[in-house]
Amino acid sequence: MDEEGGLSKPLAVIACMAMALLYVAILYAPTLVLRLPPPSSFNNYMVRRFICAIISSILSLFISALILPVRTKEVPYILAVYGIRADHIWQAVIVPLSLTSLMYAGSLFLKSLLLMDSWRQDRDSGGGLSFDYCKYVPQRILGWFYTTASNVLAWRNCIVAPITEELVFRACMIPLLLCGGFKIYSVVLLCPVFFSLAHLNHFMEIYCKQNFNIIKASMVIGLQLGYTVIFGSYASFLFIRTGHLIPPLVAHMYCNFMGLPALFSPRSGVVSIAAVMGLLAFLWLLFPATRPDLYNDRIDSCSCWHGYCTWKEEIGKSDL
Repeated sequence: MDEEGGLSKPLAVIACMAMALLYVAILYAPTLVLRLPPPSSFNNYMVRRFICAIISSILSLFISALILPVRTKEVPYILAVYGIRADHIWQAVIVPLSLTSLMYAGSLFLKSLLLMDSWRQDRDSGGGLSFDYCKYVPQRILGWFYTTASNVLAWRNCIVAPITEELVFRACMIPLLLCGGFKIYSVVLLCPVFFSLAHLNHFMEIYCKQNFNIIKASMVIGLQLGYTVIFGSYASFLFIRTGHLIPPLVAHMYCNFMGLPALFSPRSGVVSIAAVMGLLAFLWLLFPATRPDLYNDRIDSCSCWHGYCTWKEEIGKSDL
């Protein structure tokens, strides 16, 4: 153990690597360790993986709680170390979601064009803005929600994966790395590495889809890893700046829902202009929109905004 930070850098890195490995390995435990028979359907297969991911997240929370030098038994304080807080909910949801949406300005503009085309087609076919058409729009929206809610992949991409991954790769790992003595900028760059390595298990799936072409599979997985590194850095930045788990969580859900941002469209060059303008606005608002005082009542006693600076006070009190 290190007196200043509470634990050593090697221990923090080893713990993070172990949690990243655990998150991937436990997905294959039912088949390779427990020797359970293959699931009877794809939905059952995904539900099994959901359960494994949840178990992995709980184990990671338990492991990090044992290692972190927090000696208080107050549940709200311990949860706050992980960024799990009930205060400033609206700021934690709306502001980061709006900020993240700026990166998808091109995609949103393109979707608007497609929506207008659909409306024009309905109008030209006689739909117009009649009463029946106005009744039909809510039905389509409800139908879309029902279809999405019954899609197991939508649950994986927008619910289970964001929650479990943010718990493990942000809530558990970032306090460990900070407590291990890593600087904030190092954590923002290092934490996404573990996040990306946990996605290497997709290589075999992509390799099979690419007709066992290792070059194509490597290019696809390389693109995915690059995207996860960029998003992982952004999510780590949100967690450290706000001290809240919700900002990176809603950003993760939104990015998984939207996919890769649209930077170009052959139907309109304005999409590229919107994408560039959105990116510039995102960079301009990145620090103002993540000001710690927007998400915390008191910031004078903690320079890193998520309770790490007050751990030493708790340790000192427990030693008295």
